Amino acid sequence: MILHQRYLVFVATGLISIAALAGAILYSPWLFLLVAVSGALFLLGLHDLHQHRHSILRNYPIVGHLRFVLESFRPEIRQYLIESDNDQVPFSREHRGLVYQRAKGVEDKRPFGTIENVYGSGYAWLTHSATPVSIADTDFRVRIGGPACRQPYNASLFNISAMSFGSLSANAILALNNGARKGGFAHDTGEGSISRYHRQGGGDLIYQVASGYFGCRNDDGSFSAEKFAELSADPQIKMIEIKLSQGAKPGHGGMLPASKISPEISEARGIPMGVDCISPAAHGTFSTPVGLMRFVGQLRELSGGKPVGFKLCIGHRREFMSMVKAMLKTGIVPDFIVVDGAEGGTGAAPVEFANRVGMPMLEGLTFVHNTLRGAGIRDQVRIGAAGKIVSAFDIARTLALGADWCNAARGFMFAIGCIQAQSCHTNCCPVGIATQDPVRQRAIDVGDKSDRVTRFHRNTMKALGEIAGAAGLSHPSDFMPYHFMFRQKDNEFLDGNEAYPYLPEGFLLADEEIPELADWYSRWDRANAESFAPPEIPHGPFQRRKAA
Repeated sequence: MILHQRYLVFVATGLISIAALAGAILYSPWLFLLVAVSGALFLLGLHDLHQHRHSILRNYPIVGHLRFVLESFRPEIRQYLIESDNDQVPFSREHRGLVYQRAKGVEDKRPFGTIENVYGSGYAWLTHSATPVSIADTDFRVRIGGPACRQPYNASLFNISAMSFGSLSANAILALNNGARKGGFAHDTGEGSISRYHRQGGGDLIYQVASGYFGCRNDDGSFSAEKFAELSADPQIKMIEIKLSQGAKPGHGGMLPASKISPEISEARGIPMGVDCISPAAHGTFSTPVGLMRFVGQLRELSGGKPVGFKLCIGHRREFMSMVKAMLKTGIVPDFIVVDGAEGGTGAAPVEFANRVGMPMLEGLTFVHNTLRGAGIRDQVRIGAAGKIVSAFDIARTLALGADWCNAARGFMFAIGCIQAQSCHTNCCPVGIATQDPVRQRAIDVGDKSDRVTRFHRNTMKALGEIAGAAGLSHPSDFMPYHFMFRQKDNEFLDGNEAYPYLPEGFLLADEEIPELADWYSRWDRANAESFAPPEIPHGPFQRRKAA
């Protein structure tokens, strides 16, 4: 009996069904309701015993379903009942609450001190000044556009990162873009091109050109210069961003199934209905560093001289150095580079890619910044950065380590109501943001949510001005690594200049080498402007270059 008690509920429902049926015939027809319920459960148990998909249901008919029910509610149970304020999975309750409060325009202060472990490894803090400064105008801007750019753009220091229409609902795009217009900052289209909802919002756009060339493709999926020139002439488009890779899944392509391609998505992307849409992992227009730079130059010319740059998550560092060598060889320098961190990304991705592929943002940003410095062209290229940036401290630290501006995707999703349900890929987003279900997306009040986007941006910029002033600075662009401290161990911390130093201007091109930077010279020597391929396949331990 004990060995077979797992069948107890199944047997009980059968016995109850028989007894209830007899009672309904002999005594009261109301018992037919009990017959219906218990009979349905008994039939479910019979199905469980004979199905071959779930072992747990074969061994535990009926009651085994409780496991799947509880498992489906696990994220919500953890978020509401178990998670602490600073558990970062992937954003802490503290950070989400901060965005909600600033987006709603309610009190965002906290009493009774920090909940951070200030003596724990990884803690970072800002050093303040004995002579703080009051900053009245917090509409902080950066001018993007190098010597070859004829239509430079004065961008906010904080903008909406790439999220495509198709991944996000129509109402979500409308709310974000309306908020960007009212707040005077930019909205990256993501690789899904420009939809009618981007245009309806009227906000400044960064048009992303990815490997699928959506919005500027021929019928075979190749790049169409004519379509790009026509689209990029729109004055709403302020910059063009070539996507090489993204933090969520660097080096990975994608497919939009035909079943998910609506008439509106077809219109925006320039793709046919009823056919699976493939986004290749790599671009078909170029395959070499020099080819990438020529593509940058081509898009700049076709767009009438608008700022053109590229976005990437750093992988092989030698490959980025190859791109920089191609800049020097061709004389074509991008107006900007956006560094995406491996911790970033709103889109669904294979777990291996989300967790283990790509360089985190702080290290990637520092590497890009110092490589451009080493090549003597940092002053020609603006750097944007993205990767779990939601607070003024996040922005300040990122600017200090070499960025000129920051982008955020999930932060602005929180501003329009995202609850971090992590069901973005299911088309069942509970708040109507990451879905194409017309009923679900009705939950988004575009007017209210766009105001929240504007307030979140404005209040974050105000907070950025306050901490810049606390450091004795008149503008956040003046932040330097030494304004921050980084704890390495429980009893040891480093000045930012030690943890993330700025390397000397032009050191990669100088005749005399700096011994401490031997690894940089070795990697630079292996980089090739004509090819991304390594000059040789290394075997065994990496042979470091000997210091001169």
